[in-house]
Amino acid sequence: MYLWQFDRPILKRKFFRFLAFILSAILVVVLANNSFATAPKTTEILWDTYGIPHIYGKDAPSAFQAFGWAQMQSHANLLLRLYGQARGKAAEYWGEEYLESDKWVLTMGVPDRSNSWYRAQSPAFRTYINAFASGINTYAKAHPDLIDEQVKIVLPVKPEDVLAHLQRVLYFTFVVNQEQVAGITHTQSEAGSNGWAIAPKHSASGKAMLLANPHLLWSDLFVWYEAQITAPGMNASGAALVGIPVLTIAFNDYLGWTHTVNTYDGWDVYKLKLADDGYLLDNKVRPFTTSKFLLKVKQKDGSLVEQPLLVKSSVHGAVVQEKDGFAVALRVVGADRPGVLEQWWDMARSQNLTQFQKVLKRLQLPMFNVMYADREGHIMNLFNGLVPIRQQGDYQYWEGLIPGDTSKTLWTKMHPYKDLPRVIDPPSGWLQNANDAPWTTTFPAVIKADDYPAYMAPRGEMDFRAQSSAKMLAEDPKISFAEMIKYKHSTKMELAERILDDLIPASQKYGDELTRRAADILAAWNRNADADSRGAVLFSFWWQEMDKNQTFSIPWSENSWHTTPDGLKDPESAAKALQIAAAKVEKAYGKLDVAWGEVFRVGSGNLDLPANGGDGDLGIFRVLNSAPSTDERFQAVAGDSYVAAIEFSQPVRAMALLSYGNATQTGSPHITDQIPLFTRKQLRPVWRTRIEVLVHLEERKTF
Repeated sequence: MYLWQFDRPILKRKFFRFLAFILSAILVVVLANNSFATAPKTTEILWDTYGIPHIYGKDAPSAFQAFGWAQMQSHANLLLRLYGQARGKAAEYWGEEYLESDKWVLTMGVPDRSNSWYRAQSPAFRTYINAFASGINTYAKAHPDLIDEQVKIVLPVKPEDVLAHLQRVLYFTFVVNQEQVAGITHTQSEAGSNGWAIAPKHSASGKAMLLANPHLLWSDLFVWYEAQITAPGMNASGAALVGIPVLTIAFNDYLGWTHTVNTYDGWDVYKLKLADDGYLLDNKVRPFTTSKFLLKVKQKDGSLVEQPLLVKSSVHGAVVQEKDGFAVALRVVGADRPGVLEQWWDMARSQNLTQFQKVLKRLQLPMFNVMYADREGHIMNLFNGLVPIRQQGDYQYWEGLIPGDTSKTLWTKMHPYKDLPRVIDPPSGWLQNANDAPWTTTFPAVIKADDYPAYMAPRGEMDFRAQSSAKMLAEDPKISFAEMIKYKHSTKMELAERILDDLIPASQKYGDELTRRAADILAAWNRNADADSRGAVLFSFWWQEMDKNQTFSIPWSENSWHTTPDGLKDPESAAKALQIAAAKVEKAYGKLDVAWGEVFRVGSGNLDLPANGGDGDLGIFRVLNSAPSTDERFQAVAGDSYVAAIEFSQPVRAMALLSYGNATQTGSPHITDQIPLFTRKQLRPVWRTRIEVLVHLEERKTF
């Protein structure tokens, strides 16, 4: 009997299914080849079913223009509002609630510096920024009905607006922000991140792998935008913050990198002694330079009220406070480094470690660790940043208010690339950073703190999230791609792993009936913050009641980095804290063993799902930060945002997720479409070939 006689119905059905598969594959190839044939002559955006734009530019300016168009289609209202704020005119456009933002932007000199930075761009890259702004404006002209009326006042966007936005985001939010300066404190940034690089010797496939995992707010200028950009000499996938015209975390067929917020000091505040309308420096009176601005503030009736702003500046920087016979001036790195965007663009065009490092040596990027892996099997972590060369003091000293009456404290030069802490291809086969200092990026330690100036980065305790990060890498000698993704979603509380063996017996000894019931629940708990974990809420409430500086009897030690700190310093007080926490949990939720996902939620609009993950302070690698909502519940507002797992095989293998979706524009189906994957701890495939994109095509735009 021959197959083509179709004597069996099952064989017949299988044949036609096979035939249909072959015909569809042929169709895709034909479409792809036809598109390839036209690619050099046209520029396209192919939107996939998750709203990810795949941009095919006939040349670099065309790719930038298409990227501007794409960002407007997905985030027009947000982008224009951010650019309005970067101009320092948001109060004029939208009211008094933006007044402090405008004062900050103008005091920091952002609009004026954006003009000088624009002139300082290389001729080629200036045309790229022009093209990006043109794409924004072209979209706005084509689709005015899709843009809110109140933000149209920002149009047309100028190339200088792009650079002003870059400065506001990078220098005056990440490097230093208004809240830190108001309190004159180097409080830890709310922005966080995880990053891994795994060498072939440590991976199951024998290929290098990279994990990108920034933790940012899910709103405002922190929103990520995922894309693929293809142009001559460029084929990179990754993400940029909305309004930034280049990918800032990315990978191509050869290499990739991610950024983590580093333990870095790129700003200082100086106490200036006032004298004769000036300030003292080396026993001489120096005059302030002044700039006058006339702010316009929109009132509720639509009228404008003018408000003057006088900005005083010293050799240290702009004056941010003035009282009691002294002034406080803020000095920030990077005013002379206008090439940040071009550096990121060229990082994405690099094809090997040598090329990549050559780009990094420009030192245009003022901060962020660079975690790197490539197809040749190299891995690297660079403590990147513009680090001032200081004549004295350690890290803690420079976090305080610095004497400004002597030039001995006034830094003017930066450390070159060769001075920055860096490790390439460590013996361990792995690198990690969870916003810890460079000294703990791998074990056995490769970078020694004593080899660097005391002000380079802080020394001391490795927090629990970083410990969890390093432990997962150290304890698995051969990590597969699937395991890397599984580990990335770990909700295990490293703090609970460390302290429950002391807390439970202490509570049973010193506690009342309620405390002992709470201890029984903690004993049965799996020590994770999964949606169905019972005991996690109780434990997190207990930690809120504890004095963090008086919890442990054994301090952290580098020699025992994965088992310290440990031991309860005051078991009786810890039991009392559990009693208080248990009373609060029972009152709020009617039971002690309430599930984590009943209390912590994630969603938007009508979407309301149980969350998993939690604060990194608890030692959770899968970070999810929440804010109080209703009925004693908490709503996710920050944490895991853009996630990418990459294996540098041939072809590159990649999975990714943008937790909240790739759009904010009203009516887009992609505002929340990735949240269900997020709650299931899943990533989605990254489609990089044109054939893959065409199979999952949602929309096409040709220019």
